[in-house]
Amino acid sequence: MLNEVARRRSFAIISHPDAGKTTLTEKLLLYAGAIQIAGSVKARKASRHATSDWMEIEKQRGISVASSVMQMEYRDAIINLLDTPGHQDFSEDTYRVLTAVDSALMVIDAANGVEPQTRRLIGVCRARKTPLVTFINKMDREVKRPMDLMDEIEAELGMSVVPFTWPVGMGKSFAGVIDIINHQMRLFKAGEDRVSEDSNLVVSLDDPALKERLGSNLEEALAEVELVRGAMPSFDRAAFLAGEQSPVFFGSAINNFGVREILNTLVELAPAPGSRKALQREVTPAEKKFSAVVFKIQANMDPAHRDRVAFLRICSGHFKRGMKLKICRNNKEIRTNNALSFLSQRRDILDEAFPGDIIGLPNHGLLRLGDTLTEGEDLQFTGLPFFAPEIFRMVESADPMRSKQLRTGLMQLGEEGAIQVFRPLQGGVMLLGAFGQLQFEVVAHRLASEYGAEVRLLPARFNMARWISSDDPTELKKFTQENQHRMAEDVVGASVFLAAHRSELDVAQQRWGKIQFHALREHAGLIYQTAM
Repeated sequence: MLNEVARRRSFAIISHPDAGKTTLTEKLLLYAGAIQIAGSVKARKASRHATSDWMEIEKQRGISVASSVMQMEYRDAIINLLDTPGHQDFSEDTYRVLTAVDSALMVIDAANGVEPQTRRLIGVCRARKTPLVTFINKMDREVKRPMDLMDEIEAELGMSVVPFTWPVGMGKSFAGVIDIINHQMRLFKAGEDRVSEDSNLVVSLDDPALKERLGSNLEEALAEVELVRGAMPSFDRAAFLAGEQSPVFFGSAINNFGVREILNTLVELAPAPGSRKALQREVTPAEKKFSAVVFKIQANMDPAHRDRVAFLRICSGHFKRGMKLKICRNNKEIRTNNALSFLSQRRDILDEAFPGDIIGLPNHGLLRLGDTLTEGEDLQFTGLPFFAPEIFRMVESADPMRSKQLRTGLMQLGEEGAIQVFRPLQGGVMLLGAFGQLQFEVVAHRLASEYGAEVRLLPARFNMARWISSDDPTELKKFTQENQHRMAEDVVGASVFLAAHRSELDVAQQRWGKIQFHALREHAGLIYQTAM
């Protein structure tokens, strides 16, 4: 089993919107041989769509609004690749995905440099000490100078960077990338959606024909490489594994520039699965007994069957299809006869899997985000975050006859984490909480298309939410009773205090000293963190 663990590489692709993350995902699949032709995400009505964008609304808008899971084999390594939403409205989904991987691939738009969502995501990676590989994309356009981009990444993200490749030219004069370590250059043809024989042409930097062909562009790039070698630190794998140093690659994903170098680096340098922290102890991947954590739930991946698939990150042991597992939250047993592996929406029945792998278990509401599954031991893995939403809407059915479908849809989308759903204790319409308007639009679209429930989203009087807890059960009960008009429960039954203004929260905190108000909740036994 140790050999199988050593083969695994699990990583997430993260970026600011429109940096080219989903396109790079396609090209990684292409170069690994998982697909033969890349999809197009350039137009809403394109004949092909990104393999990782499977929702109807993703195909219409040309964006990713849900994380996708893909497994592929490359150079004897098993790669579990997770494509995350770039839009900040869906950052909570991305944060949860980052808890399930061992490394991350950051995509930066070479024209825009480091953007706000990139900073937030890097903050999460730094906090978790997640190893990070950087891909500077879109070098086929007029962009910032490579040296300026390197300085910006170091200054903005607070980590040292080490270029493994270097671009020759930019925009119309972009000719390829220099492989600094191997003293060679890779030349590519533009506009490739397949891997062709001449799309991987490698030429020695000492080749006279290359120097004659590229002239001053190559000379300038070689001079910059020499400058970078003298000014920047050499690669330190220990610093990389600690999340303190990032290898940098330049390229153009849509034109196949620099993709193979990324794949090779992930196989050679990214870490194999490591130990995972549980409340009870630390779990190592070499342990014989199986354990896994649910980090994502997706409803209606197959609309014809109205299914719900729980995505599990295996933490230890050897998974075999049909094995019986215990849900540690409630001690219920779940069978695994229909365990799945994924290439986005395409799924295959899975016979076995190992630590680092991502598997899917179809279920009908039995599993929740954050659940730990084992062969019997009571464990609870930690670190799966839920953040207090920042904007709210009341939701009601446009057709009273479809109220049942609305309730079902809200329950399932809430369990999935696509939106936060709150049920006021005093009754009335359900309340939705989100981080951006696009979340509401996506949920309304999915309620209509997947559940047949047209909805109206109405302004809500609340603007803040905080989960509450207390070491004094009597005080907690008294607080809930006296504030019923501001109290609600989320999809797992956790108590939430709702406020229209910050001043209402401040007054409640001052008056009720034994009550803790939390802006973050974990699904680990309803642990609350970061009281605010």
